[in-house]
Amino acid sequence: MTRIDPVVLEIVEGTLASVEREVETAIGRTARSPMIRDAHDFRAGIHDRRLRKLTGRSYSALVHPVVRDFPIETMRPDDVYFHNDVYLSEGGIGHLPDLCVTVPVFHDDVVAFVQAFGHHDDIGGAVPGSMPSHATSAYQEGLMVPPIKLWDRGVRNEAALRIMTRNSRMPDSLAGDLDAECSACLMGARRLADLFARYGRETVEACFDALIDRTTQTFRREVLAKIPDGTYVWEDHAEHDGVDPPRLHTQRITLTKEGGAAGRLIIDFAGTSPQAKGPINHAGDYADGVFLAKWLAPILRNLAETPQRAAELDVNEGVVPLIEMRFPEKGTLLTPVFPAPTNARTFVILRLLGVLAGVLAKATGGRMPADQETIRYTGVYGEDDAGVPYLMREVLGGGSGGRYYADGEDTIHVVPDSRNLPAEFAESRWPLRVERLGLATDSCGPGFHRGGLGYDKHIRVLRDAHYMSIADRSILSCWGVNGGKAGRPFRVTIDPGGPHERDMDGLVDDEPVRAGEVIRIRTTGGGGWGDPLDRPAEWVAADVRDGKVSLDGARNDYGVILTGRDIDAEATANLRDRLRAEHDAAGPLPFFDRGPGYPRLSGGEPHAEVDLC
Repeated sequence: MTRIDPVVLEIVEGTLASVEREVETAIGRTARSPMIRDAHDFRAGIHDRRLRKLTGRSYSALVHPVVRDFPIETMRPDDVYFHNDVYLSEGGIGHLPDLCVTVPVFHDDVVAFVQAFGHHDDIGGAVPGSMPSHATSAYQEGLMVPPIKLWDRGVRNEAALRIMTRNSRMPDSLAGDLDAECSACLMGARRLADLFARYGRETVEACFDALIDRTTQTFRREVLAKIPDGTYVWEDHAEHDGVDPPRLHTQRITLTKEGGAAGRLIIDFAGTSPQAKGPINHAGDYADGVFLAKWLAPILRNLAETPQRAAELDVNEGVVPLIEMRFPEKGTLLTPVFPAPTNARTFVILRLLGVLAGVLAKATGGRMPADQETIRYTGVYGEDDAGVPYLMREVLGGGSGGRYYADGEDTIHVVPDSRNLPAEFAESRWPLRVERLGLATDSCGPGFHRGGLGYDKHIRVLRDAHYMSIADRSILSCWGVNGGKAGRPFRVTIDPGGPHERDMDGLVDDEPVRAGEVIRIRTTGGGGWGDPLDRPAEWVAADVRDGKVSLDGARNDYGVILTGRDIDAEATANLRDRLRAEHDAAGPLPFFDRGPGYPRLSGGEPHAEVDLC
């Protein structure tokens, strides 16, 4: 192996991070759609010629499907490849609005790849936004494009672009986004080619190997070593699929840690429910599970010695040798058979993050955060004053789970740098008025460290329109851990307090909204960590002053009584003593609290589990 100058290694590592950031900045400044330009629901990734992910700030799609269909030796400078076909992506594409462009990097021949991957406004299908909540087939969800060459040596494939934009309700935005992404990745490829020209292929590739190997060794030493050898099981559920009545759709992980300090993890998904009729499946021929290993691995960082150290741990290809994936036979939520619909696959792919966190909490005595649900799609579509169709859709985050050392964070978005749409932008572009955007009081799961809060957003519709959403956790809550309580679920009410007040399910395609009616959206709160009666009363009082917890919440959830802004110390002590006595009489607090919605779907058992210990 080439001896690596540590200074050169740091320069290569910094260049990769810089190129990735520059690509994302270029896309954000030149894209056309609100989802890409303003909400930033996209990310870039850099991979080497062996298809290994080199950067660790964010997850990305895979290069494997492109190389499978277009061998590396056939690629030429300034080629750009495109795909969004879920079933031909090897797990890297979750639903059809996720469009992926891939550009090879040349230094004599292919030495790396730059990729951009993001959620776009519309790629056709049954409803605006290409996410029909009642879909029963992938053919209802939009245009499926297997890997194709979108640019050939710098020349755009106009026929392919015309087909794609013709299928979109937002053709100008789609064309602009694709042009921005292709141009940004081509720019990134030039930057990486300069790196190879400066240091030579042998040196740069040796640095790639060193960066990946460092991740492997760091995770083994600082993370896996904290998981005792043994087998642990946990499961969680999606609550509905848009077609059948609400029920528990199970995702289960059996985690086996073996080999001690130099060991590895085996993640077995046996026990996951059969594929759903509706669009909550996560499809893909996972091959050796490379995508899911990198998707799940960031959860492991919670076991790092400090939060600061956790933030420093990159998740690149170096995590793959540490995790063996075992998938069930075809026909489950994780292994659906084409053409099962997939547009709401967040119900599965995001839930798996929580299932892994839960199973690790069991293994480590509760050292993991409580549950969170940080993504759901809400939107309004109709016609503006000029009669032009519009689609306003955003990805609203929610509160993250309380941790053993701190409260959860408020309104977290799962995609790095993504955000809600600015009120001023929405009001200037669409016939809407944003009348409130703040934190949803009492949405957080009570705990010694409470969960983070979700959004409370009120949108007044100025012209007749339709509301749509793709959201889970409208019945089930984000669970609390180690004595902590579950957070509040997702809630949408149209015309609250008005003559036509109505609550929405999480999956909605086309609910009519009259001009003048308000859509009130409250996203999920994270679960709590630890017994809320142990939370210092001063912390609870501060939450009340900040509007995060109500006076009733302080009393009922934490046993804290406030008189004005002051704590009534004697009344608080008496109330807490009484509540503790009631808890003691009922038995020890459950390690997991799933919240009041769980008995509704589990046959009445408040904490029903198969033997998951």
